[in-house]
Parts: sequence; C-alpha cells; structure tokens
Amino acid sequence: MGIATDIIILVLTAFFCGLLMQRLHQPLILGYILAGILLGPYTGGMTITEVHDIELLAEIGVALLLFALGLEFSLKDLKPVKAIAVIGTPLQMLLTISAGFFIGHLFGWPWSTSLWFGALIALSSTMVILKTLMNQGWLGTLSSKVMIGMLIIQDLAVVPLMIILPQINDPAAGAGLVGLAFVKAAVFLVAMFLLGTRLLPYLLRSIARLGSRELFILAITAIGLGVGYLTYLVGLSFAFGAFIAGMVLSESDYGHQALSDIIPLRDLFGLLFFASVGMLLDPGFLLNNFGLIFALVVVVSLVKGCLFAAIAWVFRYRNVVPLAVGLGLFQVGEFSFVLARIGVASESITTEFYNMFLTMAVVTMVLTPFVSSQTSRIYALKKRWFKHEPLQSMNFPEDALNHHVVIAGCGAIGFQIAAVLQRLSIPFVVVEIDQQRIERAKEAGYAIVYGDGSQEVVQEALNMERAALLVVTMPGIVVARSIITHARRDNPSLRVVARISDPEFFKVFKELEVVDLVYPEFEAGLEMIRQVLLYLRIPVPEIQNYTERLRRQMLAKSGDMDNSYATLGQMRVADQQFDLQWLELEGDNPLAGRTIAEAEIRRITGVSVVGVLRGGALETNPPPAFRFQHGDLVAIIGSPGARHKFYCYLNPLSDKCVMPHQQGLGV
Repeated sequence: MGIATDIIILVLTAFFCGLLMQRLHQPLILGYILAGILLGPYTGGMTITEVHDIELLAEIGVALLLFALGLEFSLKDLKPVKAIAVIGTPLQMLLTISAGFFIGHLFGWPWSTSLWFGALIALSSTMVILKTLMNQGWLGTLSSKVMIGMLIIQDLAVVPLMIILPQINDPAAGAGLVGLAFVKAAVFLVAMFLLGTRLLPYLLRSIARLGSRELFILAITAIGLGVGYLTYLVGLSFAFGAFIAGMVLSESDYGHQALSDIIPLRDLFGLLFFASVGMLLDPGFLLNNFGLIFALVVVVSLVKGCLFAAIAWVFRYRNVVPLAVGLGLFQVGEFSFVLARIGVASESITTEFYNMFLTMAVVTMVLTPFVSSQTSRIYALKKRWFKHEPLQSMNFPEDALNHHVVIAGCGAIGFQIAAVLQRLSIPFVVVEIDQQRIERAKEAGYAIVYGDGSQEVVQEALNMERAALLVVTMPGIVVARSIITHARRDNPSLRVVARISDPEFFKVFKELEVVDLVYPEFEAGLEMIRQVLLYLRIPVPEIQNYTERLRRQMLAKSGDMDNSYATLGQMRVADQQFDLQWLELEGDNPLAGRTIAEAEIRRITGVSVVGVLRGGALETNPPPAFRFQHGDLVAIIGSPGARHKFYCYLNPLSDKCVMPHQQGLGV
C-alpha cells in the first residue's frame, strides 16, 4: 500500500504516544515527535518507508496551521505589536546572524559555514510555538501576539534568505533576485487585499447557499491550499500565502465557520509535521556527538532567548512579556530545514554540518514545550528577587481585595460597568493592556492593573482566587477563553459573566461552563426593532411580547438553563406596562405562607400587589386567596411613601426603616 500504510502506522503510533504524553501531563506534540523517532529510519524495527512523502504532506500541515491562524487573527489584532514585528524582527535576525557567525568562528568553522549557521538559527518555529501556545491556553495573550507578529515577519524573510545565502560568493547577483522577490510579495499582498477581500467572501457565500456542508469544507481547504500554492508558484512561501488567505477570510461573515471546519484537518496534518520532525532525529548521531550538540543547544538557546527578551524590553514590553517571548522563541524553526537543504544542494554546507544542525534544531523543538511552560515559575522567582519591578497597578485600596468583581477589559462596556459598580460602592478591579484606556480609568479613580489578564502573575495581582465575579468584556473568543480558563484554575467556583460576539461561540462557552452571556449586537438589534415598531404605532405590549419571544429563542441556543435572564425579560415586560417595583421574599418575612387577604397589604401599607413571579411563571393580578412563598418576586404599585412602608413591612430591621432613636437604643 506504500504511503497509505505509512500513514496508517504513523497515525496509530502517534495516537498511543499522544495518549502516553496526556497521561504524563505533557504536550501532545511531544508524543507526535516520539512517534516519528520510533518510526524513523535511524531507530530500526518498524520503519516508515516513504519518509520524503511524509515530509511533503507535513508541509500541508504547516500551511493549514497558518491558514487557521490567519482565520483567528486580523490586521486589527496585529496593530498593537506592529512596531516590534516590523522593526524588531529584522533587528533580531541581524543580531542572531551576527551571534551565529561569532559562535561558528569559536568552533573553528569556515566563515561561509558560520554565516549559514547564523542565518539558520535566526528563524524560530511557527508550528511548534503555535501548538505550544494552544496547549498552554496562552494563544490570544499579549505575549503570544508579540511572538506571532515576529514569526510572521520571519516567515516573510525566508524568501530573501533562500535567494541571498546561495549567492554569498556573488552578492551582486543575489541583489536583483531579492528585489524581484520583494516586488512579487508586494503585488501579491495588494492583489489579495484588493481582489481577495471581494472574490473569496463572494465564493464562500455562493458555496454556502448550496447547503452542502461537505462542499463548504472542501471550498475552505481549497482556498487555503490553493492560495498557498499560487504564492509558491510565484516564488514566495507556500505557508505565507495560506496565512494571508486566512486573514482575508477572517474579515468575512464566514470566518468563524471556516475556522471550526478547518481545525480537524489542520490537527491531522499537523501530526504529520511533528512526526516528520522526529524522523529527522538520529539517536546514534546524537549520542556520538553529544558534547557538541549539547553545547550548541545551550549556547543557541541562551543567545536567542536573551536577544528576543531584550528586544521585547527595548520596545517597552514589561512584566512577563519579555520572559515569555524569550522562553518561547529560542528554538530553531522548520523553515531552517528548507534553507539547510538548499545549502547542501548548492554545496554551501557539508552533509556532516547538515546532520549536526538538524539534530541540534530538532532538540530545541522538543525542548520548547518544557521551557515555555516554565514562564510563570521563573517570573514568580524574578518577582521575588527583584521586588523593584512590581506589576503596575493604580488606585488600589489599602486593604486587600476580597469578594470583589474583576472586569477584564476597560473599553466602552467595561468602563460603564465600572462606573455603576463605583456608584454602588461595590469593590472591583479592572485589568487592561491598552494604555489609553488605562489613563482614562485612572482619571476616573478605578482600581486598575496594567497587564494581560490571562497571565498567572496578573491574576495574582487581581486576587482572582478571592474574587466573587469575573466580567469578561472583550469580544475575542480566544482571549476570553484563556482568561476564564486560568481564572477557574485559581478559583473553581468563580462566577463568570462574558460578552459573546458570535452565536457560534455558544458551544465554546458551554464547554467552559459559562452560561451568563451577553450578546451586544443582539440586544442592539432588539432595541432597534422596538424603535421601528413604536414608529409604526404597534401597541407597546405587543412589541414587548415579540422582542421577549426573540430573546427566549436566543437563550435556547445558549443553553442557559437557570432561566435567570428570562426572568429579567418577564420583569421588563411588566415594567413597561406599569410603574411598579419588584421585591423578593427571602429569609424570614411576614408574607411567606400567608395569602394577600390575610396579610392586609393594601390596608397596612397602601400598595397594591399586581404580579408575582414564581418559578419563571408570571401571575398577574393575583386574587386575594393567592398564597405567598419564599423566593417569590412581588410586583407592587403605589406612591413612594406606600412603597417605602411595604419595604419596611418586609424588612423591619433594615437601616432604611430603623428610626434614629431606635438605633441609639441598640434596637
């Protein structure tokens, strides 16, 4: 069966190795790499016969991963990191190439080999770091955006490196080719964002109208791989083209569905990539050259990690971000393998050097999940040793926060929530990464922490383990999921209210056990419907009944089983029709177990009971024989004085009801 047999054996082996890593609480990608090592040509036993074919299929995995990444990200997401991506990445690559050249000189290599070595280690692994961030739940955080922004520019830099490096002995010949490559890249980007933003969404819309799920999935895959192949034909990176196609589709109405459909295919081909990385590792060569490989791994990892951290610090990223970037991007990337093959083919580097570099690069990839996972621990130690660099916080109360509300995001919605909580004297703290929003919140006197809310050290500053409620106002599902997941680790009983930006995300929040969701676009649509129907002189009760019916249909999709939001809707219906007040019968009160007639409510207080909400059912104009129960929501109408009497009838010991002379007597 040839390649089919190889894939079957590889998938089965990867499954059992992945299961083993899951049991050991390690990333699955280590299991995939282990499967590649076991089935590789250097370990004996059962061996994959068509290793090269597996490597070619693995390139599809890289393209699909970047295509999915493009679907999750948009240009707006990369704006906060554009400076470090566009300026910092070329600086990092030049410094790394220089450091690699110096390392090669120390090992006594020829100058051309040393230069190749510097260029090869300048690239980091997009595939490895993305899967690592996904497994750790950090994708969508500020540090991950910095890493992804820099990785995108590195992937772009592969093309000029592929042209320049073989022309080291004749730089003038390579200069024209590099210029041509830049022209091609510019033409491709302009075409994609001018034509692709119109053509691709139109194509997907036409496919979606056919009603075939299989055809839609096929169209998504064809777009991602087809655009990637088109860029390959014009001399650019296959994976880069797939990434741009994803970014274009992310702005369309079908981006979320495309992402959910492509993920299983991405993960399957991603397995092939990591297995192919394992097949490149020769355990015998590693053992015979252990000293050299070990020294190169340590030196390259330290040099790259320090350079990345330093550049992040220079571009004014503070707290955990420089450390996370340094510990995340220290490895050597998969595109370095492509460059190394070109070096062997052009006889610029020797086969022995190629094997040495290959082994060293694979080891750094294998170490990435272990090293990156230590970010929080190392940063905690750093905070303990260097207490002069605290997490930036403003307007914090002198006493430690306890049983408070944490507001993640201080945009328009978060700012309004904070304003209401401040007026009600409810303790809260806001976490935000945008400097302009921080300044605005600081001027308003809000307690605020500058940082990425999904990071462990930031959540410590928020006292998340003692918080009563987490309110996530950011629309991004990736960021919201990361914040909620990390918060629940410290505080499993934490109640969460989250903003949802797309109905497709209901199932994601259901997996997170979050049912208190607010869909701003839906609420805005309901309000516009009310305004339109009011203008058309539709009766108010009919308008309210219709809009509440739409809300109940939406709630059915969300799986909100506690009916609390539906209860609020029913109360809104009554509020629109009457000038009334709602009070809940809780604790020991004189009404529970008594009828309206027995309680003589109207004679004693002057109010009229016009409705009772019990178990999600609204009883309007209850008769005198109606008997109250604990937990009833009672709707009353009457003058302000009568309402106050009724409140005090239910709560005689309330501060609002106890007379000043009674307070002095300790009553």
